[in-house]
Amino acid sequence: MTKIKICGITNIEDALLAIDLGADALGFVFYRGSKRYIDPESANNIISKLPPFITTVGIFVNQGLDEINYTKEMAGFDTIQLHGDESPDFCKNFARVIKAIRVKENIDSELIESYPVKAVLFDTFSEESYGGTGRSFVWDALKDLNTTKRIILSGGLTPENVFQAVRMVHPYAVDVSTGVEDYPGKKNPEKLKKFIEAVRNED
Repeated sequence: MTKIKICGITNIEDALLAIDLGADALGFVFYRGSKRYIDPESANNIISKLPPFITTVGIFVNQGLDEINYTKEMAGFDTIQLHGDESPDFCKNFARVIKAIRVKENIDSELIESYPVKAVLFDTFSEESYGGTGRSFVWDALKDLNTTKRIILSGGLTPENVFQAVRMVHPYAVDVSTGVEDYPGKKNPEKLKKFIEAVRNED
């Protein structure tokens, strides 16, 4: 069954609703350049109220080791997602880590295999930002990818297109933020419901 991660969580209402609807994981953005930034204390207030068996993910972009470790200790999330230009060596500092790769056109399978991670998240390349663009890339690039990593599909997913994405790529997980929002950081209940239903129906 395809895992579902709802990213850019900023409030407890959205977090609990996503879980009640069937989400497996929640993402918290600790990159100050994001419109969905949340501070570690506020994230901890949400995470401490969540039921068990829900994975919580902290997202970072080109931030230092000390900052990441401090934030993890303060916020209390489970898994680290590195969404910037971090090197394979930098990933070795963490036990549970997802590396994000921003896709332009072609995917360098050798580069992907060089990362010491169990899962790689594929997102749409943008000159303006690291993720959260609401734009998709050509999923065909992943269809025949030869990799030992679990694939997490992100970038431009919506309730209307996620079933097609799952059918084409067969990812380990899908990751959505913009596609289920009213505005950055505030989720739309109906879009959340339709998105999760679409993934489950395709499964």
